Amino acid sequence: MPEIVVKFDEKVIERIVTEKKRISIGRTRDNDVVLENRGVSRKHAMIEFNDKAAIVIDNESLNGTFVNNRKITEEVLRDEDIITIGKYQLIYHTEHSQDHDTSADFDGTMILNTKRQKKLLENDKAERELVSKYGGSVLLGEENADFSEFRLDRDVTTIGKAKFVHIKVKGFWISPIQAKITKENNCHVLTNLGKKGKTLVNGEPVTMCNLKNGDLLTVGRSTFKYVEGDN
Repeated sequence: MPEIVVKFDEKVIERIVTEKKRISIGRTRDNDVVLENRGVSRKHAMIEFNDKAAIVIDNESLNGTFVNNRKITEEVLRDEDIITIGKYQLIYHTEHSQDHDTSADFDGTMILNTKRQKKLLENDKAERELVSKYGGSVLLGEENADFSEFRLDRDVTTIGKAKFVHIKVKGFWISPIQAKITKENNCHVLTNLGKKGKTLVNGEPVTMCNLKNGDLLTVGRSTFKYVEGDN
């Protein structure tokens, strides 16, 4: 059965395992998942389950629902996707394993005016414009990168120190081809090919990893941000 881990300020406050086909998320007590914060609408969102997938649906909430930092209307969830609602994070697993300046009359929900919420919305807008510009997923050069934007338009993109790789990185003890990004089933997959511990996603060494929007890839001393588009 799927599991949802609810976090607030990076602390786990609840773990939810359910057999229900639909769960509601919101501020009031009649929801299955109660998020007690005025930045959360009374009936903020829902998650629907079937035998093959789970879909998160925003209920036209005032402050929006985000999946992997991307504002959504509805989205099919993948393992370890992060749903952000107000100041809460809900981490989806396929198996069990504030300052406010203005109020709204819609349902008593306060309009979030925090720096974090503004940054989420600004980043979402910028990323959507970037995806539209390139027509697909993009890597952004964050640290020690030779580019600011790189379109992932190949079936295989190689990363390393060799002259012939698509993305060159900096650092010692990096293999000529240290890693690759492949396009598989409409997803981008990062695979380590060289020395162990030299390919990281969000600070953790990986052997193989399905990339999600907002992931930070570090190969050697070079870091890139993955912006997911329509692959």
